[in-house]
Amino acid sequence: MENTAIIQLITDYPVAFIIATGIVSLLVGSFLNVVIHRLPIMMEREWQRDIELSQKPDKEPEAQASFNLIKPDSTCPKCKHKIRAWENIPIFSWLALGGKCSSCKGPISARYPAVELLTALLSMVVAYQLGFGITGVAFIFATWLLIAMTFIDLDKMLLPDSLTLLMLWLGLGVSCFDGTISPTDSIIGAMLGYLSLWSVYWAFKLLTGKEGMGYGDFKLLAALGAWVGWQHLPIVILLSSIVGAIVGISLMLVQRKDSTLAIPFGPYLAAAGWLSMLYGDAIASWYLSTL
Repeated sequence: MENTAIIQLITDYPVAFIIATGIVSLLVGSFLNVVIHRLPIMMEREWQRDIELSQKPDKEPEAQASFNLIKPDSTCPKCKHKIRAWENIPIFSWLALGGKCSSCKGPISARYPAVELLTALLSMVVAYQLGFGITGVAFIFATWLLIAMTFIDLDKMLLPDSLTLLMLWLGLGVSCFDGTISPTDSIIGAMLGYLSLWSVYWAFKLLTGKEGMGYGDFKLLAALGAWVGWQHLPIVILLSSIVGAIVGISLMLVQRKDSTLAIPFGPYLAAAGWLSMLYGDAIASWYLSTL
């Protein structure tokens, strides 16, 4: 009965849904910081074990301490002080501690509260635009995935399959239960999203002998295609390419580096995809009217 009352409250009062989304997303943002930091390490350790097993298949791998998204508990990277519950409250704890560890007074990166705040704000925008329902809740979850992928790609130039494929299948699944986009458009969007960047990748490699992007970018655009449909894929590609080109040229000028500077493309795809998921029709109308 209590759950029914809560759902009824959220349905009757959209502001309640937006506020609840913001609170939950702050907590999720704190967890995303863990995902952003630990998931690449987990993947690297798994790759290392696979390499060792392939080189010495008869050797028993050494037992290692548990390292996943839950264990070990969060600690200060400098003094290994265990983060207590009150020190892990999103944004508030960072402000209360003055951005420093309570034990060694070492600095705590401002990116932690920034990710938490960004997660809450973007999720609240989705809640405001779409309201409570299958589409709204699913888009909020997709927003969390995009934030995690953005920062992982910025740090490691890596887009984990566990995140891109989860978003892909979620997008295809949502199209089966919601009328915003048809399953056919979703499937075609995923196919064209992957094949478009795959074609660019091979064309660039055949012409230059170099790899211009990673396979994770193909999978991310396929996932976005499943969410926005094939009709809005040109918007995603155009927006991400323009922003990526501007940032890339700016970095080369500021850092005085040549054209071989490696720049992750995932964050621009994620930003363009998120905008297209919410405002694709409006962007398309504006673009066509401008032309």
